[in-house]
Amino acid sequence: ILDEYTRECLASVVARRIRSQDVRLILADLFLSRGIPTHIRSENGPEFIARKLRQWLNALQVAPLYIEPGSPWENGYVESFNVKMREQFLNGELFYTLKEAQIMTERWRTHYNTIRPHSSLGGQPPTPETVQLAS
Repeated sequence: ILDEYTRECLASVVARRIRSQDVRLILADLFLSRGIPTHIRSENGPEFIARKLRQWLNALQVAPLYIEPGSPWENGYVESFNVKMREQFLNGELFYTLKEAQIMTERWRTHYNTIRPHSSLGGQPPTPETVQLAS
């Protein structure tokens, strides 16, 4: 899950499958820690368009914004993130357990957010370590 404005990776879930209930739990945690956003942009995967998830978002007054099917450029920053994660991390790893994949992914996410320069942010990471240490 990426923040559209800061490009911070707020969550990266590693699981054998992700259901709408999983998305709801992850979003609930983020809403508690970050506040409730006005909208959430996503693709049209079943985990994002499920009726119960849409009803829950509606009750919280969060507008779900879905990209047009077959139009990944409408979610370009997410597509870019996915390519970078694949090229800079996943292609170079071999995971033996789900737990190992979860730990390594969290380490990469921390690096992505705090150290790795982002061209869209003028060469700065979304949440530099100095900012995290101060908070």
